Amino acid sequence: MANEQYMTIRGRLAGDPELRFTPSGAAVANFAIASNARVFDKNANEWKDKDAIFWRCSAWRELAENVAETLTKGMAVVALVELEARSYEKDGQTRTVTEAKVEAIGPDLRWASAKVSKTQRSQQGFGQQDGGGFGGGFGGQQGGGFGGQPQPGNQNPNAGGWGNPGADEPPF
Repeated sequence: MANEQYMTIRGRLAGDPELRFTPSGAAVANFAIASNARVFDKNANEWKDKDAIFWRCSAWRELAENVAETLTKGMAVVALVELEARSYEKDGQTRTVTEAKVEAIGPDLRWASAKVSKTQRSQQGFGQQDGGGFGGGFGGQQGGGFGGQPQPGNQNPNAGGWGNPGADEPPF
């Protein structure tokens, strides 16, 4: 597409990414990034945190699997996203939510260091190997991503985002 409008979100993951698969087999990871700013209050002579904004995010296909294997709750990240509005009906009222379709995401290296490793593709399917993502982890741990082994995705079919049953592909 030629008219994409991207935005950068910098914040921390509010929870572990939830990895699911659509009926056609496409991987989707849903997660939230909490972003807030700090401002200096001259009257109190101290830094204060503003209220956090929670961005609902989704990543698709290989990126979704890499996110689920690599990122965990609390990690500082920088994400390049495309914002999309989606409407749905609940209790007879039409509601609209804004979601961020993630095009690229990685650790915020202001708060961490990372050893990047290229993911290996296999005939068994993507994401079947050990490691991957931002390998090694903190503190010299082995396995996939920061801090050790990848977390299994939540299989709750009622959670929000594009991974709901019947939502086979995003509308973009």
